[in-house]
Parts: sequence; structure tokens; C-alpha cells
Amino acid sequence: MASRRAKKRLVSLIAALLVALVGWLAARYPNTASKFIKTAPPGTYNVVAFDDGDTIQVDMNGVHEKIRFIGVDTPETHDPRKEVQCFGHAAANFTKQLIGSQPVRLEADPLSSNRDRYNRLLRYVYLPDGLLVQAEIIRQGYGFAYTSFTFTKNDEFVGLQKEARESNSGLWKDCTPQTND
Repeated sequence: MASRRAKKRLVSLIAALLVALVGWLAARYPNTASKFIKTAPPGTYNVVAFDDGDTIQVDMNGVHEKIRFIGVDTPETHDPRKEVQCFGHAAANFTKQLIGSQPVRLEADPLSSNRDRYNRLLRYVYLPDGLLVQAEIIRQGYGFAYTSFTFTKNDEFVGLQKEARESNSGLWKDCTPQTND
């Protein structure tokens, strides 16, 4: 019986020492935890490939996962059934320049399915500064709102498209955009 009490006391003492150590480390190095949180929040991944203007690949714990941007469509560059569409290369280059080597935060939409018919993850894509990549693509005229499916930012994206179209930004100046199937 005394042995069990001794073990419990030892475990309690070790737990108390660990709590004290963590508290001391946090007091001594207050910015360390916040720096880690800022650089590695949950759902943040490194981009390993840019497929086109609305599809990237990220490294998810050693697995390359294709991510299709929710709510935006850019002109095609890789569809074997079609020629490269007007502004397709410009849109792909814009997305690549916009994201660059920054990690991206991925967010699902509660109204959208998890994957599309090509098994790509459907996600909103955010930069570390909070910029929503899809919104910027539409705002700058490198893509248009893809409203064939339900998603929560539909009205926002349609509004951004209207502004880009009215100001002849990007593809709205040089092309006759066609929605993709």
C-alpha cells in the first residue's frame, strides 16, 4: 500500500515539475511559442507544384495532395480536350507569383463537398497574411466566380467578378471568357 502512495506522489511530483518547467520556459522565452504558432498553424502546408491558375499541389505530411480552389475558375492550360484558353498562361503565372514560396492555409467550406470528381481536395486557400487567393484571382481579373456549385463565398466572388469585369481587368479586357465544365 505504501508503495502505491509513493508511486502516486512521485508521479504527482514529476507532473508538477513539468508544469513548473513549462511555465519557466514560457516566462523566459515568451516569443518562442507565439513564433511557432505563427509559422506553423494547423492546416498550413507548403506548395510543391502549381498545376494551373486554380489548382496547386501541397505536401501534406509527405503526401502530395492536389487542391482545387473553391469558387474560382481560371482559363484552362492543361485540358487535353481543349486548346490553351485565352489568358490561361497569365492566370497560371499570376497564381504562382501570388503564392510564391509562401505556405498556404487550407480551409474547407461547409456547403461544398470535400473532393471533386477528379478526387482533388476542394479548399479555400489563404496566404500567411490572411489574403484569400481565390478572391485576389477574381479581383485582378485572372479568373471568374465558379458558381456551378454551392459555396459560402458565392456572393462575394460574384461581386468581385462584377467589379473586375466593369473595370476591364485582366481577362475581361483581352478575352471572351467561357466557363469550363
